[in-house]
Amino acid sequence: MTLFESADGTRLAYRRAGDGHPLICFPGGPMQSSVYLGDLGGLPARHPLVLLDPRGTGGSAVPVDPAGYRCDRQVEDVEALRLHLGLDRLDLAGHSAGAAVALLYAARHPDRVGRLVLINPSPRVVGLEITDLDRRRVAELRRGEPWFPDAFAAFERIWAGRATAADAEAIAPFTYGRWDAAGQAHHALGTDQRNAEAAAVYYSAGAPDPHVVRAALARLPARVLLVAGEYDVALPPQRAAEYAGLFPASELAVQPGAGHFPWLDDPRRFVETTVAFMS
Repeated sequence: MTLFESADGTRLAYRRAGDGHPLICFPGGPMQSSVYLGDLGGLPARHPLVLLDPRGTGGSAVPVDPAGYRCDRQVEDVEALRLHLGLDRLDLAGHSAGAAVALLYAARHPDRVGRLVLINPSPRVVGLEITDLDRRRVAELRRGEPWFPDAFAAFERIWAGRATAADAEAIAPFTYGRWDAAGQAHHALGTDQRNAEAAAVYYSAGAPDPHVVRAALARLPARVLLVAGEYDVALPPQRAAEYAGLFPASELAVQPGAGHFPWLDDPRRFVETTVAFMS
């Protein structure tokens, strides 16, 4: 773990694996330590990787001002990391809610981004609507799974506005391509590594307008790879294609049999897709 200082003096931590120009990855959650990313399926064996712990998570310090947790404020953490690493341009990745910081960085500093990798990105920062029907169609693909009846019933209560306190946990199997022991252990790890206080601030009032963000991304010169999972209820493949269409130069890779964490469901395929794009 290596430390550096952001613009507001907050000490931040990152892990680096492999030599050369790295892919810098910002984790989701929102506001979850990068631990849940592992090594992105073994990516460092093929391409160097830097994993940043967002402020207030993992090895990174808590900021003096809690407003520093807002996603647009954390853009300057990425810029501070660029300067710390001595890079003219970044290859930048964001997973899930972490894509908000990656996209806002690209919108603010388009000339400093070489390649942009979006892994099951949250649609919130670009104002892309995902309907209950979109999610239902993807969820129905899992009907043959032993856990489906209970998990789908929880989803239906959520859609009907009758959610119980346990329903958010009950739909967790839909997040994974395989709800096996490895998936369950990964889910438990993610829950333990998330800063709930910071997550509540991440999308708080004052963050950039999605229309403004879209306009900036429509002019982005960087090449973009959007990786989506066939079974991802957070960003169904049909909406992922719409998302990819927001960029002038983008590629969409829908990974078969994958959920919200494609590097877990098929590490080899995920790494091959990413390395081919980075090459």
